[in-house]
Amino acid sequence: MTSSKTSWIRPITGTVAVVFLCCTVLILVQKVNADAQKTSAEYAADPAAMIDAYRHVEAASVSDAIEQLLHEKRYMSHRMQSVFPTKFAGAALTVKLTKQENHDSAALTGMLQAIDSGGAGSVYVMQVEDGADIAGMGGLMGTAMFARGFAGAVVDGGVRDLPQLKRIGFPVYSTGPVPSTSVSHYRFGGVNVPIVCDGVAVDANDIVVADQDGVVVVPREHAAEILVLAQKLDNSEHSMYPFIEKFHSITEAVRQFGRI
Repeated sequence: MTSSKTSWIRPITGTVAVVFLCCTVLILVQKVNADAQKTSAEYAADPAAMIDAYRHVEAASVSDAIEQLLHEKRYMSHRMQSVFPTKFAGAALTVKLTKQENHDSAALTGMLQAIDSGGAGSVYVMQVEDGADIAGMGGLMGTAMFARGFAGAVVDGGVRDLPQLKRIGFPVYSTGPVPSTSVSHYRFGGVNVPIVCDGVAVDANDIVVADQDGVVVVPREHAAEILVLAQKLDNSEHSMYPFIEKFHSITEAVRQFGRI
């Protein structure tokens, strides 16, 4: 009787195993296809996919790709530090503040309206004229950006209310924490206008890439080709790590992969 039972259990078990194997292979194939690198033309035709891909490459590789393709420096200096370790990428929403003593209650209204005009995934990039010791933003503005789904903020000036920014997990790069205010000392100078942030020219809709290595600004018109090269540089470097660990030689790794 036992033999009879096991005789029909075995075919079912084998069938289940085959089905499971097929499903596993299908999932792996789908993952490989999903992770397949697109061409620059495909990225240019699909801006959302392009920005999403930028979220997965390292800022250092993006900076290297820009130098190789455009022969330009598009990275911000060591002065720009995040309030906590982070990684993000998104389209720049630029804001400019002009230094001017005033008693105008509406002097900074445009700065606040700029936040309310921004969409999910935006990166708030602010130039604060001579603003190293002026907080260009704080907890209230950061909370508004967080609520609207901004990817992060980059301020060429100070930042305050760090406990609130850390509590909600909203990433901000700045020249450092300061308790000061821009109210009565600055006037709104424009939204989505060309600005210079820590020495780097930024236009509206340029792509901002930030991680623990710093901040890089990608010119929108070259974003697709820069991304493809950055991905190749990333893949090459990540392949070198296990090679070096196994063979204990960085010179051989550089010779094999051509990347340093």
